[in-house]
Amino acid sequence: MALGGGSFLVQNKILPGSYINFISRANASSSLGDRGVAAMPVLLSWGIDDAVFTITADDFQKNSLKLLGFEYSASELAGLRDLFLNVKSVHLYKVNTGGAYAFNSFCTAKYKGICGNKIKTVILANEDSAEENPLFDVLTYYSNMLVDEQKGIANITELNSNDFCIWKENGTLTLTAGENCSGGDDGTVTTASYQAFLSAIESYSFNTIGYPGTDNTIKALFTAWTKRLRDELGIKFQCVLYKYPSADFEGVISVENKLSYETENSESASLVYWVTGAQAGCEVNKSLTNSIYTGEFNIDLNYTQTQLENSINAGKFMFHKVGDHVRVLTDINSLTSISSEKGTDFKKNQVIRLIDQIANDIATIFNTRYLGVVPNDAAGRISLWNDIVKHHKNLQTIRAIEEFNPENIEVRQGESKESVVVTDSITPVSAMEKLYMTIIVN
Repeated sequence: MALGGGSFLVQNKILPGSYINFISRANASSSLGDRGVAAMPVLLSWGIDDAVFTITADDFQKNSLKLLGFEYSASELAGLRDLFLNVKSVHLYKVNTGGAYAFNSFCTAKYKGICGNKIKTVILANEDSAEENPLFDVLTYYSNMLVDEQKGIANITELNSNDFCIWKENGTLTLTAGENCSGGDDGTVTTASYQAFLSAIESYSFNTIGYPGTDNTIKALFTAWTKRLRDELGIKFQCVLYKYPSADFEGVISVENKLSYETENSESASLVYWVTGAQAGCEVNKSLTNSIYTGEFNIDLNYTQTQLENSINAGKFMFHKVGDHVRVLTDINSLTSISSEKGTDFKKNQVIRLIDQIANDIATIFNTRYLGVVPNDAAGRISLWNDIVKHHKNLQTIRAIEEFNPENIEVRQGESKESVVVTDSITPVSAMEKLYMTIIVN
């Protein structure tokens, strides 16, 4: 991190930056940043190794074959289709390592993985070919689909690599009706693979991150990493895990429902995809409570009313059936340990989205407009106060906060000449969830 960030107990920070605390009251640019970005480690049989790569929703729909190795409608991409339903872009990372490239006599697959075994090269005589000057037409097939064609080639060095293979510079072109690639291997996944992902993704910006797996060791790793980034570095996002309410943290959402199979299996955590995308795309003035699940998986909804109530108290994000639809029961995170600093409002993801938005936006305003630029005098502090007020008025306009009073914002000099202390007060708005009605009949 180039700049400091996170929460503070005393004004003793070394790095320049923005340090912001959010606490509950006792019993209680000035523009808004965009949402809709997620991050996810995935097991892939094709794609970039050892690096984060970003795919937009448009790219996913149009170019999934060359980017991920499967057509958009393939069953292997069901989880990612759920994820992309509600996001603008996703930072992906291929966590399986140690794989192998598929190859044949003429080319090597562009990426490691078993999808490379779907590549076939066909080399035909060009219509202008002559015995003294042989020319070839080189065709590349992927899953029996023609994906590249280069005509009138005299030597393999003239070929341009395509989206699926790289030509061997020392190869020789010979006529063939079709030679398949082989030897592609996916490799394996270890805890170190996920550690590498978390290290790589730390410098990226996103609203939610998800781990669509069942390994409790990995869940604990994601939880500890999320706590460190949120509390120590000031990087505000939420993490979605499967059946991990023990996180007991507002930054972690624990999805409880498994798929409607008889037993738990490796696909049981698939709902993490949809929840990660839906949380990333949900605006600060909205809640996912009662939202319809629009994904492709069949969900286990065999819960009693009492079980649903107990799940809410235990910090579990649940789906249930309402009429013909599967809906989100209530938009909560895993926080259950309520304190004077973190009241019941902190259990609501709508509130966490709001305070995360404020933290990110105010830090951006300060770090880009004020840090090292604006003098820490009365005029400079009034300017910062005006920007914060304008930001909060925007939040009130979209009904994310209410009863905002600019007088509740105080900007003053800190204990050193270069520090600024801001005291702020907001009242988050929550979506309606409960109706209590009394009807008097005369």
